[in-house]
Amino acid sequence: MKQSRRQFLKNMSVMAATFTMPNFLVPQKAFAKEGEDLTAWKITGSHWGAIRAKIQNGRVEEIKPFEYDQYPTEMINGIKGLIYSESRVRYPMVRLDWLKKRHNSNTAERGDNRFVRVTWDEALDFFYEELERIQQDYGPWALHTANVGWRATGQFHSCGNHMIRAIGMHGNSVSTSGDYSTGAGQVILPYVLGSTEVYSQGTSWEIILKESENIIFWASDPIKNLQVGWNCETHEAYKYLEQLKQKVANKEVNVVCVDPVKCKTQNYLGAEYKYINPLSDVAFMLAIAHTLYTENLYDKKFIDMYTVGFEKFVPYLLGETEDKKPKTAEWASEICGISADEIREFARMLAGKRTQLILGWAIQRQQHGEQPYWMAAVLASMLGQIGLPGGGISYAHHYSSIGVPESGAAMPGSFPLNLDEGQTQKYPNTDYNGYSSSIPVARLTDALLNPGQKINANGKEVVYSPLKMAIFTGCNQWHRQSERNKMKKAFQSLETIVSINYSWTATCRFSDIVLPACTPFERNDIDAYGSYSSRGVIAMQKLVDPLYDSRSDFDIFRGLCRRFGKEKEYTRGMSEMEWVEKLYEDCRAENEGKFEMPPFAEFWKTGYVLFPEGKPWVRHADFREDPELNALGTPSGFIEIFSNTIASYGYEDCKGHPMWFEKVERSHGGPKSDKFDFWLQSVHPDKRLHSQLCESKELRDTYTIQGREPLFMNPEDAKRLGIVHGDLVRVYNDRGQAIVGAHVSNNFPTGVVRLQEGAWYSPLNEEIGSIDTYGDPNTMTLDIGSSMLAQAVSANTCLVNVEKYEGSAPAVTGFKGPTEITL
Repeated sequence: MKQSRRQFLKNMSVMAATFTMPNFLVPQKAFAKEGEDLTAWKITGSHWGAIRAKIQNGRVEEIKPFEYDQYPTEMINGIKGLIYSESRVRYPMVRLDWLKKRHNSNTAERGDNRFVRVTWDEALDFFYEELERIQQDYGPWALHTANVGWRATGQFHSCGNHMIRAIGMHGNSVSTSGDYSTGAGQVILPYVLGSTEVYSQGTSWEIILKESENIIFWASDPIKNLQVGWNCETHEAYKYLEQLKQKVANKEVNVVCVDPVKCKTQNYLGAEYKYINPLSDVAFMLAIAHTLYTENLYDKKFIDMYTVGFEKFVPYLLGETEDKKPKTAEWASEICGISADEIREFARMLAGKRTQLILGWAIQRQQHGEQPYWMAAVLASMLGQIGLPGGGISYAHHYSSIGVPESGAAMPGSFPLNLDEGQTQKYPNTDYNGYSSSIPVARLTDALLNPGQKINANGKEVVYSPLKMAIFTGCNQWHRQSERNKMKKAFQSLETIVSINYSWTATCRFSDIVLPACTPFERNDIDAYGSYSSRGVIAMQKLVDPLYDSRSDFDIFRGLCRRFGKEKEYTRGMSEMEWVEKLYEDCRAENEGKFEMPPFAEFWKTGYVLFPEGKPWVRHADFREDPELNALGTPSGFIEIFSNTIASYGYEDCKGHPMWFEKVERSHGGPKSDKFDFWLQSVHPDKRLHSQLCESKELRDTYTIQGREPLFMNPEDAKRLGIVHGDLVRVYNDRGQAIVGAHVSNNFPTGVVRLQEGAWYSPLNEEIGSIDTYGDPNTMTLDIGSSMLAQAVSANTCLVNVEKYEGSAPAVTGFKGPTEITL
């Protein structure tokens, strides 16, 4: 049904009307009075929420949150800075030495930032000629296409789809599997719970608030992370967190945040803080399980009816297997920094009441990152509350307003990424010369450094191909991959790198051909309003024409396809607005008879269609009701505490049941802690989406220190090192070094520092070992696979030292774009 503004606001605010607006979000002001003409403002969507923008003389002058967003984030204040950033890719550019020598250029010069401006025709000719050379001289095994990333919002201008479709019309390539966000979790959980879980709708917040007696946020910070969404974010989950805050104050629910640091959620809710040593969660979980088992507090009936393999796990828990170490509270206490009595009390607390476990994603971005997710599922099984209202486990309540009920309405489709039926490739070659056609995404650097090497990954053998060319669009590879100096060496093996982006990220600076894409605010599109709640459809009206010489991905790749006679097939003979209208009308037809949607012309003028809230829902309830009829997607159909499939792989670093594995480096008494004093935590940032919005100076100035990324640290550590808040410091290890600003805070314990990921890599120069002048944590993070199962990112396994920076610091290099060379 279609709702009026008054009806929608009433429905959204019924549950939250009596609570105070969170002080960490921008206070919402009335956008317009009832019935006021809104045509002077344009509407569009973003990862940070829907906005209205006032346009004067072809320029965005003012931005306000969409009137139905009751909890807008201050990130929208960075949108103008993104559009008009000094970092914009303004024209097609080619690296100087590549322009002179093409694929025989000196690749060690990548990153020296010297580029030559060329025309669009020249740039696309270069692009096409390189594709031809690769397919003719080598084959599909030599071309890498990379599109995993947060992209820019919009269903039609989905940059990854455009690249895959266009390049696929030319020929095949080496792709990637998995992603950096949930790499270990999305591989292990299908073996354990039958689905990836990390991207699945969770139990509705309304039910959690009503039924849960214990809510455990385990390395999860929804207050910080719910500011952004995969599609246009609604921020509706915040009304439930407001209610939870009130329940905590009234002592109606017990909320505990298990984390090495006091996170934003813990501070906001006033929740209990349970400190744990970094990377020691599995030891803590095992000791909880040991207490539940030995004190007979676990749910035997649930274990017997809904799980398999518990009897193979118990001997390890009791120390009856090869390690001969019972996983007692005393054993775990030495590892995780929590007293044995506290561990036992925590276990008894979990078992005594309806308990909802909510895990974040950062906990699995470590060496052996599969283990905490697997072990948490075992704990939830022992508690026996999976599938009960307000009980069980979630791996995603911090993401895209998961937990807000789904409306049930169909959302718009997207531009097709695959070839249409009957379409052919110019080069249909599928011979990969014995190499793999796909590699785990986090292993790209290793693949470049070790062509021909064979590795294990998720039960299969992967063979790295000697890649010659790579294309990056919709992602910033030089943000997401660990260990920058290793990357510098690895990327020198590529003959040609093409990047399509709207800002001069480090990925562009280390490329050969750079094509200027326009921002999401410089083209027309359509988007879902609410990635999981499906609360509506938003018109993404073009705010301004593409700046400088930028083009949409659609225009860029249709130009490329024109060069090999596939333009009409690529576009299906339709323009941008014809595609946008088609996606909308297809969505309208799918909702016909269930949800009213106006014709496209009316929708585009109004700017949105809204749907009512869905019904509350409990994850895994159907499985609990009938585990045979509603079997999980595991080999057995049940929760697999022991996985025969994983055991059959014979991996030494990921066996048949969850285990404690020591890390190659770990603080607080772990390996290398005698050499490096601090664990470096590189979490999702508070005021940007990964690296998106880092180029917005207006927003960046609200959190940087002396123009550098803040390094959060404990006051005692700062005092010991002679550092005061606001000082410049050097953070370093054997892998790299960076200049950052000291942010002294009691939210961080001794021995722990935080540097938020997404900070733009800004090396002093292109040389390996060059100091990063701004503060990218991946300059220091470790680039190894989580295990032979997932081969995922291990960035949070990282130790560093910190010292006060002496002398005059070099200027930050990362935000001014290239040095343009005139030939």
